[in-house]
Amino acid sequence: ALSRGGVSEEGTLSTIERLTHYAVLLLGLTIALQTVGISVASVFAAGAFVAVGVGFALQNILQNFVSGVILLAERSITEQDVLEVDGEMILVERIGARATVARNRDDQQRIIPNSSLVQSTVVNYTLSDERYRIRAPVGVAYGSDMDMVAAALDRAARSVDDRDQGRDPIILLLDFGDSSVVWEASIWAFDPWHAKTTKSHLNKAIWREFKASSVTIAFPQLDVHLMREAGEAV
Repeated sequence: ALSRGGVSEEGTLSTIERLTHYAVLLLGLTIALQTVGISVASVFAAGAFVAVGVGFALQNILQNFVSGVILLAERSITEQDVLEVDGEMILVERIGARATVARNRDDQQRIIPNSSLVQSTVVNYTLSDERYRIRAPVGVAYGSDMDMVAAALDRAARSVDDRDQGRDPIILLLDFGDSSVVWEASIWAFDPWHAKTTKSHLNKAIWREFKASSVTIAFPQLDVHLMREAGEAV
């Protein structure tokens, strides 16, 4: 049974398998040392001095290891999840003992310490629902017919094929800017990994509708007033 909100059977089994794997490796190393005549106790005694120097490094490794166990057990983040970490959208490929391997939209791999995923705020777009919202702000000239603008934005939003057809678009007048009246068209869609493509489709649809309705997209303008100097002849 899979439960993304708590500990699942699959996550528990995966955690037990990995912990057993590490225990077997440790046991094998101990037997190998004893076979060649090296006392494990003497190794630990000799390493006591070194342990002080590497304690901080081991603490960091242990922290990441425990965080990896938590991720595997809770399954709040799993392989193939789409996350936003430090403002970058990534696709999780593998959760390891120390770090998680992910890939960004530029097809570059990222190695992320497990503790970063456990201790910081992470947006998981695929935790329980892949539906996400896309917003497209646009500024129009003050002389525009605002009812016509709202209608054009609604038509544009509804024309996007890869949106969630079960939820209506939302058209909002956001602000009265210095050079434009700022509107926003937003839709819901699935497959957040391709959010940029879906937003591009929405922007293209808005461009086409504005062109067909003769709505002018505003751009920054500056009025310059020239004054005559005192005493200058008219």
